[in-house]
Amino acid sequence: MSETVLQTAMDAATACADIARRTILPHFRTTLHADAKSDDSPVTIADRQAEQAMRSVLQNALPGHDILGEEDGLSGGGSEWLWVLDPIDGTRAFLTGRPTFGTLVALFHNGHPVLGLIDQPVTGERWIGVAGQPTCFLSDRLPGVIGTRSCPAAAEAELSCTAPEIMTPDHAPRFANLQKHTRRTSWGGDCYAYGLLALGQIDVIAECTMKPWDWGALVPVVEGAGGRITDWQGQPLNLQSDGTVLACGDATLLPELVRHLS
Repeated sequence: MSETVLQTAMDAATACADIARRTILPHFRTTLHADAKSDDSPVTIADRQAEQAMRSVLQNALPGHDILGEEDGLSGGGSEWLWVLDPIDGTRAFLTGRPTFGTLVALFHNGHPVLGLIDQPVTGERWIGVAGQPTCFLSDRLPGVIGTRSCPAAAEAELSCTAPEIMTPDHAPRFANLQKHTRRTSWGGDCYAYGLLALGQIDVIAECTMKPWDWGALVPVVEGAGGRITDWQGQPLNLQSDGTVLACGDATLLPELVRHLS
């Protein structure tokens, strides 16, 4: 991206995260009704209002860009630029008062994610990744450029996954095999876990049944922090990927992880 396009995109992504944060926070730890979508995942008024607010920002700032959101689908068509939005990644965590959900904003260029933002409204933490640049972490506690940690062997790795229920019958035994070869497994976190991986707190994340709005923003953040994020075959993620996601903080660990998942 040129400097002008990059700055415009960064401003738009930041504005999206800011307005989503203002929309979501008044609903946190209140009594909310959740509707079940076709895949049984919950959705609330906070999800819907936040996505609508982000769409308005993008439509005003970059009217020629397409937008794909978890709640309202695709608008536009044919542009080389596609914004992919998840207003609340981790609605179950949000509904139960856990500050491990996040807002995800991604910009794809010709089908590949080039900008990603993870925002946690409650803690005020924000990760921003741009293809080819170091990931930036914005927080009152620890602002600045961040990086993953060294972990060259799976046996030493902290493995994370949002929930065992997301594993299909085909993927569950493969994930179980990966577990056998790692130090221990922690559950929960949704997109927040990928932020922790970028901070050097987690080494490996393996998940499946992921949609582009689940992983699009994660790719520039993880890779900008020094990690790798692919499908379970070790191939780069794109809009036609099979829904498996494998992230590791130490890039040299990837071939071993793929082998355990195969």
